[in-house]
Amino acid sequence: MSDYARYSRQVILREVGVNGQSLLRDSTVLIIGVGGLGAPASLYLAGAGIGRLILSDRDHVERSNLQRQIVYRNTDLGRPKLDAAADNLRALNPECSIETRPGPLDEVSLLAAIREADVVLDCSDNFPTRFAVNRACVAARKPLVSGAAIRFEGQIALFLPGGPCYACLFGEGGEAAETCEEAGVLGPVVGVIGAMQALLAMKLLLGIGDDSARLHLWDAGKLSWRGLAIARDADCRVCGNPT
Repeated sequence: MSDYARYSRQVILREVGVNGQSLLRDSTVLIIGVGGLGAPASLYLAGAGIGRLILSDRDHVERSNLQRQIVYRNTDLGRPKLDAAADNLRALNPECSIETRPGPLDEVSLLAAIREADVVLDCSDNFPTRFAVNRACVAARKPLVSGAAIRFEGQIALFLPGGPCYACLFGEGGEAAETCEEAGVLGPVVGVIGAMQALLAMKLLLGIGDDSARLHLWDAGKLSWRGLAIARDADCRVCGNPT
């Protein structure tokens, strides 16, 4: 380990240790969307010593982003999010390799990026992207950590190869998703969900627990969580055997 002092607070954990830290160092995580969810997720993953982060986004930093997208600074206004996020993550941890894939990624580019990753974080804010990421993860047999947040509500789920997929839960086609621009969101709500996505990714990489096939719903107004089992749909057009 090149910098024990940097990671000492997690290396001391029995579930991590030096071997676990080496696993994180040798891992690649792909983050689709570096906004309200991807910003905190990327910061925690870079800080934790993930060896390689691949980021994909298509937007530029706007003033309205700064309320919740904590990887950016006022000086980043107008810059491509990928450039600003990469610079700030490298400043946080120079040991973390940061690569960027300007979006939107087409089907071929998305599948190629996912094949490079050990785990994928879907931090996007629309159903078409979520469905596309899910299809590519199923095709590449890669774990997917999905997150979403709006108003005072958030949700996360881990989907593993061979188990139920995102389309089993929501069905391809879905409904038009409300956006934060339309409905609003409290900054710490996306912060919590993004941090939880980073946590699920790290637990998966470290082999800690079994968090898959459950949808975790958070009500920030009541500070309450509830979990729902996700069943595999045999007729799912993505991972099932439709007739």
